[in-house]
Amino acid sequence: MTSSDVVTSDVGITTEYEYQQSGTAHYDDDYEDDMCTTSEVRKFGAIVTTVFFSVVIVFSVVGNLLVLVVLVKYENLKSMTNTFLLNLALSDIIFTVGLPFWASYDIHTWTFGDTACKAVSFIFDMGFYSSIIFLTIMTIHRYMAVVHPMSVVISRKSIHCVVTSLTVWVASCMAATPALLFKTKVFNPNDGSWHCQYTDITWRLVGFYQQNVFFLVSFTIIAFCYSQILLRLLRPTSHTRHKTVRLILSIVVVFFLDWAPYNVAVFLKSLKFWELEPFTDCRVSNSVEYAFYVCRLVAFSHCCLNPVFYVFMGIKFRTHLKKLLQYFCKEVAEPQRRHSRLIYSNGEECSMY
Repeated sequence: MTSSDVVTSDVGITTEYEYQQSGTAHYDDDYEDDMCTTSEVRKFGAIVTTVFFSVVIVFSVVGNLLVLVVLVKYENLKSMTNTFLLNLALSDIIFTVGLPFWASYDIHTWTFGDTACKAVSFIFDMGFYSSIIFLTIMTIHRYMAVVHPMSVVISRKSIHCVVTSLTVWVASCMAATPALLFKTKVFNPNDGSWHCQYTDITWRLVGFYQQNVFFLVSFTIIAFCYSQILLRLLRPTSHTRHKTVRLILSIVVVFFLDWAPYNVAVFLKSLKFWELEPFTDCRVSNSVEYAFYVCRLVAFSHCCLNPVFYVFMGIKFRTHLKKLLQYFCKEVAEPQRRHSRLIYSNGEECSMY
């Protein structure tokens, strides 16, 4: 295969197989444009991503694991609310698993191979979509419980919880399937880096707009449900505390501030592929890339905020968490206490256990 046989699937990139077989880099007319979007921006992303993702990963893993342990140990998992909380924690953990790979990607380019590119992208997207869907379903469930408490829609049967959860996971897998099928490891000869991305511009745009649609639908539902909940709680006949109202407002505001800028950045990023002015300009393209990096960091931090808003701020959960920490401290301290119980007799030391 000669260099003329190499088929470029996207601007300035070749697949790993094609590049190795051709032995020759393929350059095109967009060299300068590619360089302006992959040099300084990637340096910025490498520095910021390393620090921020490290903090997010630690807090997300610790927080969501505590949620899982407390739910399994102290709560009734037949409850629909607890089932959704359990699945939300699992979604956030799955989402978090992909963060180290993307952090390494920003620092070193993609170094994990084509199979890892597909697998990590699929798992990451599945965690991303399932987390948003479970947040939305939890909101709908809370809306029905507060605004329509006698509605037949609310069911306490465990089979409904299982069916709903399985449906969400299946839908999330379907939404993440394009990443599994069409993402691959590709080489950009313009800056000598490997990337994990869609090789077809059409599927890349599908990925962009699919995220936008999921966010718009989810936010519309969440905003409507919580607005109705607030109206019900603020009625004169309601004895709710102001703390509950503040919590509800915080959930909506944080969800919007985390995901809205990111989705706007994703949409603006997609406009370059339509070759629309001024997004094809190098300076504008760089600005969009910088905004995308920052907004992505903020959005991805939501996986460690979910336990705070949906669980940690509940009085019941805090009580369970306190019991768990006391149990853990007791288990850690017990071996030390046992070791200190030594009876010294005739110069010999005997353990009490």
